[in-house]
Amino acid sequence: MHEHTPGSHSAIHSRRRRTRADSQLPALPYLREVSLRTDAFLPLNEYPFRIPAVKNLQTLRFASDVTFLFGENGTGKSTLLEAIAVALGMNPEGGGRHFNFATRESHSPLWRALKLVRSWSRPRDQYFLRAESHFNVATEIERLDEDPEGGPPIIDAYGGISRHEQSHGESFFALIMHRFRGRGLYLLDEPEAALSPQRQLQLLGRIRQLVHQDSQFIICTHSPILMAYPNARIFVLDQNGYTETAYTNTAHYRLYKNFLDNPEDGIRQAFAPHP
Repeated sequence: MHEHTPGSHSAIHSRRRRTRADSQLPALPYLREVSLRTDAFLPLNEYPFRIPAVKNLQTLRFASDVTFLFGENGTGKSTLLEAIAVALGMNPEGGGRHFNFATRESHSPLWRALKLVRSWSRPRDQYFLRAESHFNVATEIERLDEDPEGGPPIIDAYGGISRHEQSHGESFFALIMHRFRGRGLYLLDEPEAALSPQRQLQLLGRIRQLVHQDSQFIICTHSPILMAYPNARIFVLDQNGYTETAYTNTAHYRLYKNFLDNPEDGIRQAFAPHP
C-alpha cells in the first residue's frame, strides 16, 4: 500500500523546526489555520474559486478541539474540507494517509492554492471521513486485504467486519469507534448523513473521548445536534464568504427549534404555494 501525498508538492505547509520557544506553545490544534496562497494564480471566474467562501478566504483559524463548517448546499464547505484533506496528504475520497485509490477523479484543484499552518506536533493519526464515498473506501479495504503479501488485515482496525456487511449507519459508527485511535486529526464531511439522532448523540460522546485523547476535529455538518458540541467554533459559509457565529444563531438551530415548538406552522409554511 502506498502513501498518497499530493499535498506535499503544491500546497504550502508552514511548520518550523521545533525550538525551545515551541515548548511554551500547545501541541493542539495540529492544523492551526488555512488561507489562500498569496502567490497562487486564482481563476476567480471558475469553480471552485468563484464560490464566495473560497474567493474571500483569508485566514480561517481552527479550534484546538472541534471546529464546524456550516452552510447551505453549494456554499463550499465540503469543497473546502476536501481541499484541506488533499493538501494534508489524504485521499480525496476518504481514508487515512495510506489510501491511494480513485474511483473517479472529481476533486477540485483548490488544494493547490491553500496555505496550511500546522503545529510543531504531528498527529499520530489522520482520517478523512465523507459520507458520499464511504463505501468506496470499504471496497478498497477489501481489495487490499485480498493481497496475500499485504500484511495484517486492514479490516481488523475497523472492527473486523466488512463495511459492506453492515448498514450505512452501522459501518459509519463502527469506523469512528474502532478506527479513530486518538491523538488524531479527523476531518468529517456530513457524518450525520448516515446516523440517526440517537447515533449523533453517541457520536458527540465519542468525539469528546477522542478530544480528551488529544484529537482535533474539523466537521462539515447540517446537524444542530452535532453543532451543540460545547465551546466549538462554528463558521457559517454563505454568499458573503464566512463568519464565525454562536450555536443558537445558526439558521438550522433556529429552524429546528421553531419547527419543534410549532410543527403545525412549519408544515403550513412548507405546503404554502411558492411563486
